[in-house]
Amino acid sequence: MTRTATVFFRGFGAVLTLGMAACDGEPLRELLDGYTPHERYEIALLEAGLAHTALGRDWMVAAGDALERPVVVAAPYQEESYLDPRQAMAAGYRVALRRGQRLLVTWESAPDSGYRVFLDLFAVRTSTSAQPRHLANADSLTRYLEYVVRRDGEYLIRLQPELLRGGRYRIAIAVEPTLQFPVEGHDTTAIRSWYGADRDGGRRRHEGLDIFAARGTPVLAAADGVIRSTRPNNLGGTVVWLRDDLSRTHYYAHLERHVVRRGLRVHAGDTIGFVGNSGNARTTPPHLHFGLYARGSFDPFPALYRHPPLAVEFAGDRNLIGRPGRVGQNRARLVQQPSTRAPVAAELPLHTSLSVRAGSGTWYRVTLLDGTAGYLEAEVVEPSEQPIRREVLARGTDILTDPTPAAIAVDSVTTGGEVGVLGVYGDYLYVRGPSGRSGWLPAN
Repeated sequence: MTRTATVFFRGFGAVLTLGMAACDGEPLRELLDGYTPHERYEIALLEAGLAHTALGRDWMVAAGDALERPVVVAAPYQEESYLDPRQAMAAGYRVALRRGQRLLVTWESAPDSGYRVFLDLFAVRTSTSAQPRHLANADSLTRYLEYVVRRDGEYLIRLQPELLRGGRYRIAIAVEPTLQFPVEGHDTTAIRSWYGADRDGGRRRHEGLDIFAARGTPVLAAADGVIRSTRPNNLGGTVVWLRDDLSRTHYYAHLERHVVRRGLRVHAGDTIGFVGNSGNARTTPPHLHFGLYARGSFDPFPALYRHPPLAVEFAGDRNLIGRPGRVGQNRARLVQQPSTRAPVAAELPLHTSLSVRAGSGTWYRVTLLDGTAGYLEAEVVEPSEQPIRREVLARGTDILTDPTPAAIAVDSVTTGGEVGVLGVYGDYLYVRGPSGRSGWLPAN
């Protein structure tokens, strides 16, 4: 059972409770506390009787499908897409995140098509049978979601409008560091020894990052917090321990000296000491050992690394998004990510029919007729409105809804009738019949 289905029954139970509680005068708003805006909307559909209509059921199924079959993206990512208001639709994005990153998701619609949207974040559980765990949701007015990642893993972002609402939208998925870099005038390129590296012949591992800089370079507080200790030790020499406002403990070691005391509150960017090589680093060049702890150590790099800016603005034809298209060059490579270095999912022949789902940078995100999804360079995709050729049929036949023998007829063409060929897929032609209806014919 999908999470959406689970919420459906949870919501149904809530509706029964609402009915009984109404007799006791308990306010509705109090009963809805603890539910996400998306779940409260499901409950409203149930209350209104819409959940038992075809459109209401489709809306709930779409919510589950967005989590089960999301688009796999890598942050930073930005795309322009379309949700058809005539259908019950939802969009899902799956992204790998690292502990210590801050996820930022922003969503906006065209200025003249404002509508309410539900934006939710889920964690993918390690068990394949377990349902994703809800973590956060955006305010439908601000259309902005922020979340500090506390565990390495895969995460799902779901976007879904209310029933019969939709249109063009833009979504941006970005990550940023939650820490300021702790050595003045330097960045992650100054790191020379990484988390997890062997120490003492493999008897222990390096529980931090070594950041090399000139002796006396200011060491900065990487976040707002409170100094917990400045007591020296044999390994780290002159050290500072800081507890930040996200309950993480910072360890600054091998300092030449420190300039803080226990109990002092500091802010990100404040000088707390200076780079040196005290402790067991006496035989090495000056550097800062920076460690990060919360129920054990973890890699500080994701919390420090600043990704490059978001991808360039979409450079393709916005009018093609949400509409049928076709391959316009002799050879096109469908890839898994919007990059020329991404793995190839399929080689597509000229005039292959497809659906254009979104645009990202110089790429279209497309779906083939068999459900295969991927990216094509924008220059190889063209609209499929104008016929590539015309054919006169030797015998009468039906025009079908889909390129399969089991599809139903949407139109028919008599013997000698002419059709415009708009695209191809396998052994089928995508055509426009004499009446103007479009559909599929066997190629032979």
